[in-house]
Amino acid sequence: MGRVASPGAADHVVAVVGFDSVQLLDVTGPIEVFTTANVFGARYDVRTVSPTGAEVRTSSGVRVGVDGAVQSLPARLGTVVVPGRRDWQRAVGDPGLTALVTELVHRSRRITSVCAGAFVLAQAGVLDGRRATTHWRLAGQLAAAYPRVRVETDPVFVKDGHVTTSAGITAGIDLALSLVEEDHGADLAREVARELVVFMARPGGQSQFSARLTPREAKHPVLRHVMDAVVADPAAPHTLESLARDAGVSTRHLGRLFRSDTGMTPGQYLESVRLESAQVLLEAGNEPVETVAGHSGFGSAETMRRVFQRTLGITPTTYRARFRTTAGS
Repeated sequence: MGRVASPGAADHVVAVVGFDSVQLLDVTGPIEVFTTANVFGARYDVRTVSPTGAEVRTSSGVRVGVDGAVQSLPARLGTVVVPGRRDWQRAVGDPGLTALVTELVHRSRRITSVCAGAFVLAQAGVLDGRRATTHWRLAGQLAAAYPRVRVETDPVFVKDGHVTTSAGITAGIDLALSLVEEDHGADLAREVARELVVFMARPGGQSQFSARLTPREAKHPVLRHVMDAVVADPAAPHTLESLARDAGVSTRHLGRLFRSDTGMTPGQYLESVRLESAQVLLEAGNEPVETVAGHSGFGSAETMRRVFQRTLGITPTTYRARFRTTAGS
């Protein structure tokens, strides 16, 4: 059974940071989870604060009122939630925001971020030496800007000690549900998920949502030739030997070119192109999975299923059902 707070228990103060151009759902998603948990017996005292104590205008233009500035909060906090904004450079360059977050993290038992909020935590030094995640589109930028952060690109949220970071936007709901479960057990968290009509645990990771990230540009003309040949016909019987022979180089030299220009082996690149081809066919058509596997170069539905499961965390059939249309079955 879930652990429901006793009537005399002290409230767990959750401080949610608001600032201009913040992503609206980064703020409201976690708040909705915590306040819904209160309906089922939790004791969250949710406070929204901004650097100046004034209301903020979110990225969507909606204005959000706040409870005040940092002075309106008690000395000790249970949880701080740091949301993000699309142009994270503006966020980390705002001295008022970084000062607010720095003070809050020192007063909080648990520190969290949603989406690009990870950049603000990184700027404050909170993520140094820690595992963390952010929106899949920003993961490379987080790793480049803050090399001491161990960025993980696929998880919907990552917990490292008392610091938890989550992926893009709606993943703040997943994050907040995990915190409710941590505080009050799975039963209460499940009731919240049911009430909000969301997954208790989202199936698969961020990879299933990411854009086509197969590298298309290569500096070396030999590599460009090989990559173009693979993209033009993913289903052809490409091998390292046949690709090297067609390019007029040795297999060892071709392997070195791929690793230096793409960070992939030739085999990994070929698999990524075939995976992308299969995704397009699954999204656009009605062909059986076996046919899609043949057209995209996997040869068999079982081989394709293993690649989908390993790379995206879901099967081809589930991928088609999830991404082909928003219409219900």
